[in-house]
Amino acid sequence: MTDPVPPHTTPEALAATHKAAFTQSRPWSAQEFAELLADRFTTLTGDARAFAVVREIAGEAELLTIATHPAHQRQGLGLKIMQQWMHDAATRGAEEAFLEVAQDNTAAQALYSACGFGLVGIRKAYYPRPQAAAADAMLMKRSLP
Repeated sequence: MTDPVPPHTTPEALAATHKAAFTQSRPWSAQEFAELLADRFTTLTGDARAFAVVREIAGEAELLTIATHPAHQRQGLGLKIMQQWMHDAATRGAEEAFLEVAQDNTAAQALYSACGFGLVGIRKAYYPRPQAAAADAMLMKRSLP
């Protein structure tokens, strides 16, 4: 099920974007991206500027991570990536989508809410923070068209 990786989008490039975008938590390594992209249930939408990694199993699509390089933020790429992966997942038969987001990541929460996701649960102290208390994870879900 893995989509072909777009040209010039390597695990190393994805890891570099993830590191630039995720300053409050541990970024994913190139090896982690390579392993995910080799999984037949995992898809990549986008390229090294902005991307989403999604796992689809049994009618469900889970957003594993989404990142936009800071040099490309505030251009609507995150919204486009969200819309595209949800459309693609629905086309492949997914009926529901879910994700988790750190309670202190208000920008991502706004994006997910704008895309129709609603809060369905909380995982207390889920995301470790280097210089602060761990942040709760907000579990969000929506139906796919």
